[in-house]
Amino acid sequence: MLTRLEVHGFKNLLDLSIDFGPFTCIAGENGTGKSNVFDAIQFLSLLADRSMMEAAQEVRGVHGERHGDPRDLFWKGYAAGQHRMRFAAEMIVPLEIEDDFGRVAKPTTSFLRYELEIGYQEPSGLDRFGRLTLLRENLRHITKGAAKNHLRFPHSAGRFRNEVIIGHRSGAPYISTDQDASSGEPIVKIHQDGGSRGQPKPAAASRAPATVVSTITSSDDPTILAARREMESWRRLALEPSALRSADRYMDPQSMESDGSHLPATLYRVAHTLPGSDPDQVYARVAGRLSDLTGVHVRELTVDQDEVRQLLTVQIHEADGMLLPARSLSEGTLRFLALCVLLEDPTVRGMICMEEPENGIHPANLDPMVELVQELAVDPGEEPGPDNPFRQVLINTHSPGVVQLASPTICSSRTQPFSERTTAGWSTACACARWPGRGASRKGDATTSPRRTSFRT
Repeated sequence: MLTRLEVHGFKNLLDLSIDFGPFTCIAGENGTGKSNVFDAIQFLSLLADRSMMEAAQEVRGVHGERHGDPRDLFWKGYAAGQHRMRFAAEMIVPLEIEDDFGRVAKPTTSFLRYELEIGYQEPSGLDRFGRLTLLRENLRHITKGAAKNHLRFPHSAGRFRNEVIIGHRSGAPYISTDQDASSGEPIVKIHQDGGSRGQPKPAAASRAPATVVSTITSSDDPTILAARREMESWRRLALEPSALRSADRYMDPQSMESDGSHLPATLYRVAHTLPGSDPDQVYARVAGRLSDLTGVHVRELTVDQDEVRQLLTVQIHEADGMLLPARSLSEGTLRFLALCVLLEDPTVRGMICMEEPENGIHPANLDPMVELVQELAVDPGEEPGPDNPFRQVLINTHSPGVVQLASPTICSSRTQPFSERTTAGWSTACACARWPGRGASRKGDATTSPRRTSFRT
């Protein structure tokens, strides 16, 4: 779970700091940088698995394109001078992870702060775009005693905080950065998980093509590996109608992709292979939620198995007897169906980022849509488990309808003059807070004091 994000110098995000909860909504006008917050989270997630240049090419550019110049990711990236971006992420990592060789490991502590600074080196020779350079990388623990002040959302100390935050560490951080005495270049060091035992493993940062976290593949460094696995689990959900309407082959993956691909195979797996699952009950729950959310009178929902073509297809039987395959359903119904399937799948963990989830939804269905998306997140008043999966949801919106469903103190904004050295401009400060958990009244029940976040526009 990402509990806090700090960003400076990434696109138009300057001195940004946001405290997140299990469910967080960022509201604001178009062009204020809401999507750039998602891009920053996606960039950190990609950096945990790929080289810095590969990660940069996957992130949406300033004009929405991919595979662009890495300078697109910097504030004033094409201006003369040094270019740097800084990130800090506080996170609760999984209590058990698996390394790249299938070995199970457990971190020594589960509440961590990760800091990263990246620079830009001008192109030389045949290089057209230049390259990103690693300037600083740190990973340290946050003590259990300090956790209360770092988790700025309502939660149960006994049933939630004490269950997800474990371990103790003293001495050195897990990753630290020093400067070489002779060259002045940054040196990143990996410290033993046991604290001060053993000598740290140094590496020259300026020549590194990737972050240190992304290079940890074995259980020898379980806490760093847990941080990597946590960041890898942050994904952006961008449901595409064409992907949602597609049938699946028997051999296709059985986990839903970010665009909604493999919905039939995922629903089939959830209904038939999870421990204790009853296919009829799973299909009935999904059909019932879909009826409540869309107004479509669903009598039965199934995954049809075509043994000849070896295809799986979601089918809906309406109350009037009409049989509708997924390709015949509306975009809004398909989006609801995908969210209902995610809600049934306890294996989905990590952060789910959704941009403007109200798109394609009839205004009359905004309220149930918000309730469904909120229900996807873990309930911090209860112990995480199969019935309360440890997952997090982040949405953004510019819809007044979505904002009106929450307390008026949840989201507010104001515009103020901004100046940086000799450059003047404007910034928009958006106040963000967590929405109440399950069982709480969303209207008139604000949960925390908002924190201001600054976007340069």
